[in-house]
Amino acid sequence: MIVPTARTLALAALAAPVALVIAATAPGAWVIAPAAGIALLVLVLLDALTAGRLEDLRIIVPPDAEVGKPLAVGVLAQIGGRARGGAPDAALAFDPRLGSSGRAQIALTSQMDSWSGTAALLPRRRGTAAITRLWLRWPGPLGLAHRQITRELESEVRIWPDLSPVRSPALQTFLRDAQFGLIARRIRGEGTQFQALSEFEPGMDRRRIDWKSSARLTRLYARENESERNNQIVFAFDCGQAMCEPVDGLPRIDRAVSAALTASYVALKAGDRVALFGFGQRPELMTPFFSDTRHFHRLQTAAAALDYHAAEPNFTLALATLSSRLQRRSLIVLFSDFTDPTSAELMVESVSRLIGKHLVLFVTMEDSELAELQAKEPETVADVATSVTAATLSHQRAIVLQRLRQMNVDVIEAPWNAMTYRLIDRYLEIKRAGSIG
Repeated sequence: MIVPTARTLALAALAAPVALVIAATAPGAWVIAPAAGIALLVLVLLDALTAGRLEDLRIIVPPDAEVGKPLAVGVLAQIGGRARGGAPDAALAFDPRLGSSGRAQIALTSQMDSWSGTAALLPRRRGTAAITRLWLRWPGPLGLAHRQITRELESEVRIWPDLSPVRSPALQTFLRDAQFGLIARRIRGEGTQFQALSEFEPGMDRRRIDWKSSARLTRLYARENESERNNQIVFAFDCGQAMCEPVDGLPRIDRAVSAALTASYVALKAGDRVALFGFGQRPELMTPFFSDTRHFHRLQTAAAALDYHAAEPNFTLALATLSSRLQRRSLIVLFSDFTDPTSAELMVESVSRLIGKHLVLFVTMEDSELAELQAKEPETVADVATSVTAATLSHQRAIVLQRLRQMNVDVIEAPWNAMTYRLIDRYLEIKRAGSIG
């Protein structure tokens, strides 16, 4: 396909008033205008013919990506028989999961006899995203015409949850800390399972003294306990409308999935069993319990299948289903959010049915937008109304969280970038206290 360039269109636009002047001053010379137009058309065709021909075109698409992390898509083109001219450029069309615009421009640079360029895409949602079309064009030596081709593509990218916190040096250092019993050996001195007796030394907790054994042996001895293992941990995800709202560019559910997978990795290292549960208007996902880090990829695959829903979740059905499937006491980590008192009331009522048998940890993200609206200095009446509404919503939110705390539900409310380690810290506190089993 031959496409005129902006230079050609500018020349044609400049020629129009010249033709009008010629027609007004010398009517007999009218033939000059069409002759100039034909000459310009011939030059465009000649420029396109000397632009060269496409010999090879390739696109390099990684098969996998993580949500919120840059994805590099490369384009390689080889153009033969080309006279000197401007640099080619390319464009891609793709699924909006890979970027909100669904389109990206790529400027190609010369590398010997070929041209190459890279588009930096930023996946916004999990799932499988397709790159559907590629455009490539290159100008002739005069810059009057472009040669352009279009290729239909069938490339797909699997977008996984963000696992960068799992790979972070901070977490790896954290996991090597034997104080928390996270390495593959028994850690004495914490937990509730009896391990051994040791002679009491100054600085030990006096509550660990075993008075019966000390009386029998006539010396003070303390109990050394082992951190409990094989506890059941369920990470439950509300996939409803509120959790699909973005926070700093990514949906809340994706922030929650990343935090849950990181905490899952820690729990598997600690010898506990982990399962995932997801629900919207009905339960959608319930994995079996996994007890080995070698099965972590199964949790990752299951979490990637959690869908986005624009409807309110059914807490009553979902949490009743979860409770019926758990045969022993478990730690249920519920990731959720709420936007109105009605949905919050249904959530509180459903959670209250779990706390009799299970330990519940409720995790929600701080609403930074509400805080900003409250802190903003009002300038108009509309700003005052917005600030009052934000304050009312924040107050209602605080009431709901306080009700959960009064029901003996642990609550974590934190910014999304601090939520992961707050969750890990709370899990380790619960584990050391032996509250799950």
